[in-house]
Amino acid sequence: MDNRAEVREFLMTRRARVSPDAAGLPAGANRRVEGLRRSEVATLAGVSVEYYAKLERGAIAGASAAVLGALAEALQLDDAERAHLLDLARAADGIPTSGRARRRGSRPGPLRPSLQWALSSITDGVAFVRDPRQNLLATNELGRAFYSPVIGDGGRTPNLARFQFLDPASRDFYPDWDLFAHMCVGVMRAEAGRDPHDTALQELVGELSTRSEVFRRLWAAHDVRRHGAGTKRFHHPIVGELTLAYEELAITAEPGNVLLVYTAEPGSPSAERLRLLASWAATQETAATFESSP
Repeated sequence: MDNRAEVREFLMTRRARVSPDAAGLPAGANRRVEGLRRSEVATLAGVSVEYYAKLERGAIAGASAAVLGALAEALQLDDAERAHLLDLARAADGIPTSGRARRRGSRPGPLRPSLQWALSSITDGVAFVRDPRQNLLATNELGRAFYSPVIGDGGRTPNLARFQFLDPASRDFYPDWDLFAHMCVGVMRAEAGRDPHDTALQELVGELSTRSEVFRRLWAAHDVRRHGAGTKRFHHPIVGELTLAYEELAITAEPGNVLLVYTAEPGSPSAERLRLLASWAATQETAATFESSP
């Protein structure tokens, strides 16, 4: 991806989002720009207007940590946006952001057996491994049942972003579809900043931009986010409504890949429905084993 264009669009969209009132500045009359003027950002960040204009043109290479920090304060960036700005600056300086090797458009490799064993040991929650391109690389048994609408009948590696934006079934599976769409694109946008050489991610972005107007609009907004932890609602075709808490854990042996675990509050209706789904999954597994027996 074009680093200068990424920097330019990110800074412009962040500047447009901050009102003079929110920045503690007088709005004045006859404002022709949405949000702050370049001169106002420069004043708040303690740099010259000329220097800020240079940064907003995408020439961020060589910017000091102090300048980037002041810019983040002036634009009122949250933690994910600050990290994204630093990632863009490191990429401009040619500094690896995470120690990852540059990626080509290759298929996901096989999962390490020990990681699959770890997944399988989680029995009361949905557990799965996701890579930076939103590929669903592996699940535990309950995860296979939970993500059955995404996994489908097999074929190419299931991809959460393709399911979100290209499969009508996602509208039923995600009751809060718009929220999930924003989250998905924000995570992908942040990943693109961390690893601008990931050609497989670039190809996925190109595919979704071509095939989904919603994705194209959200991508153009340059919003970024961290997944981390939180709560999500789902509507599963087998057990119905589920409200699940999630935790995202980095897999340090495989930089960029993450382990996610979804669990229900103990004693809640969602916990009972997860148990029902686990029972259904076990029944399906038993039936499949019986059918494959000689």
